[in-house]
Amino acid sequence: MRDDLAALMVANFPGVNFPAAASAALARLVSVRRLAPGAVLFATGEVTPALYGVLAGEIEVRFTTLDGQVSVIDHVLALRLFGLASFASGLPSTYEAVATRPTRVAAFGPTAYAVLVDDVPGVARLLLQELALRHDGTLRLLEAARHLGAIERFTLAMGQLQRGGRIEAADAAGWQFLRATQAELAALAGLSRQTVNELIAGLAQQGRLRPAYGGLWLKWP
Repeated sequence: MRDDLAALMVANFPGVNFPAAASAALARLVSVRRLAPGAVLFATGEVTPALYGVLAGEIEVRFTTLDGQVSVIDHVLALRLFGLASFASGLPSTYEAVATRPTRVAAFGPTAYAVLVDDVPGVARLLLQELALRHDGTLRLLEAARHLGAIERFTLAMGQLQRGGRIEAADAAGWQFLRATQAELAALAGLSRQTVNELIAGLAQQGRLRPAYGGLWLKWP
């Protein structure tokens, strides 16, 4: 298995042993797509033809409303998988995936996906766990939108991004960097950007976070 594909597998399926035959088959079956900035990998309403993984670059996941407004809900960075729900279910995707810069993605089409889940023990369990975590995060945000206040919804949105691999290891002082834009947090929490700005300012005054370019430094008790 080539190095970039092996790194993707290790990042998403830690501790899983890939048999030699499965590794060779995946190296042969997994295709790689190169995307220019702004290129659409798949659009809203399309059934995704593969499970995708970012090898390099970045994919922006976003909704587009009927009036043309765009809400960015995630930035998929290198070594993350995406597109599983539509591909596995055969249902149209609820979002579109667009490259924000020169990007390479690995595409696990039906045959490669069958090798991945059928011939590599442990992969199916981890994929199901990831899908369950994302589903749980979505349900929590829906519940928050109905019953919780702004700060609780904001905190849940940050938690969902953290579970999605957007958090970096703590530095010596205990601060962790969360890669997120205010627009993403607002969309996930169901809040206005003004409210998110006010929450960030208030938490910064309390010393619980620090705004920074491209995200937030967090230090929760």
